[in-house]
Amino acid sequence: MKAVCWYAPEDVRVESVPDPTILNPHDAIVEVSSTAICGSDLHLYNGYIPTMKKGDIIGHEFMGKVVEVGPEVKTIARGDRVVVPFTISCGRCYYCEHGQASLCDNSNPNAWMTEKLYGYAGGGLYGYSHMLGGYAGGQAQYVRVPFADSGPLKVPETIGDDKLLFLSDIFPTGYQAAENCDIEPGDVVAVWGCGPVGQFAIQSALLLGAERVIAIDRVPERLDMVREHTDGRADIVDYASASVLEEVRELTGGRGPDACIDAVGMEAHGFGMTGWYDAIKQSIRLQTDRPTALREAILSCRKGGTVSIPGVYGGIIDKMPLGAAFGKGLTFKMGQTHVPTLTPKLLKHVEDGDVDPSFVITHRMRLNDAPDAYRMFRDKHEGCVKVVLSPH
Repeated sequence: MKAVCWYAPEDVRVESVPDPTILNPHDAIVEVSSTAICGSDLHLYNGYIPTMKKGDIIGHEFMGKVVEVGPEVKTIARGDRVVVPFTISCGRCYYCEHGQASLCDNSNPNAWMTEKLYGYAGGGLYGYSHMLGGYAGGQAQYVRVPFADSGPLKVPETIGDDKLLFLSDIFPTGYQAAENCDIEPGDVVAVWGCGPVGQFAIQSALLLGAERVIAIDRVPERLDMVREHTDGRADIVDYASASVLEEVRELTGGRGPDACIDAVGMEAHGFGMTGWYDAIKQSIRLQTDRPTALREAILSCRKGGTVSIPGVYGGIIDKMPLGAAFGKGLTFKMGQTHVPTLTPKLLKHVEDGDVDPSFVITHRMRLNDAPDAYRMFRDKHEGCVKVVLSPH
């Protein structure tokens, strides 16, 4: 089969690799019908995620048809159409039973790696380094799906892939980010980063009852997408031409947003001395992440508010305004998305027409074109916001 393989930073290739096989009686094999490049894939592409090996198959947003199941699989069968969560979960451990599937105790065979970094290990992820399991990813024609009774969501044949694919990651990720804000009617929610996850965080905040959102980015196509899909309920801040802290304060009458969502993460862009400082320290590995968006979210949030962090962070950052967070009594909520907990309700929103997730797609390309697609997505060329790849 064909698959997108990582070889080095900025070097991904489409290779012929062996087809996956059933390794465990709880496995399934899925023939991929659609897959996508995620913003967090760029952290791999740019070389910021350790424990990658040459030839690793990458990608974690995918869906398709079940073509084979192990003898112990009970909930899905050959021929079922499924969306597969990017997080891998056993369905039986303490965390899975408490709706925290991304923290699964049993799905990461290399848990010792992340335990050394973080004290405890989370679950495995598709196509996202060996410290997170070393699982082959979904930018391929076929994928082995472990723990197939826990996670894969059967979806109707009557709805196209474009509306369903993002149930694998970015729609639940944006929704969880908004849900973590404990939104009440009348709330104002500010979102740093209007890439695909930011777009779904904005949509979800409005769906959950926010009165307004403040969308912060510098890419015209992303900001135009917010304007087009929020029915006039969004204020726009272009951080390339305005002070974010001053603009957000003015837009909220001096109080600050009720909640702030950092949908950017470790590769935030900044200007001036702090932007230069973060870029240099990250480049020479004196810190692992560039936290510009997170700093601004902490400083902007109102007293007693919530900072929600769906943007990926990998390690150590400094110059954080923890005193401001303490002084204002902020609540922080963050982490990988508990996708299986959210997908049934989000599928219902899609079926009811509350949200059409396909609005973020700007480019459709063949799997063979993945190296060009990665460059275009990373560099934001040709108005690229989201790329969907067709494996066949």
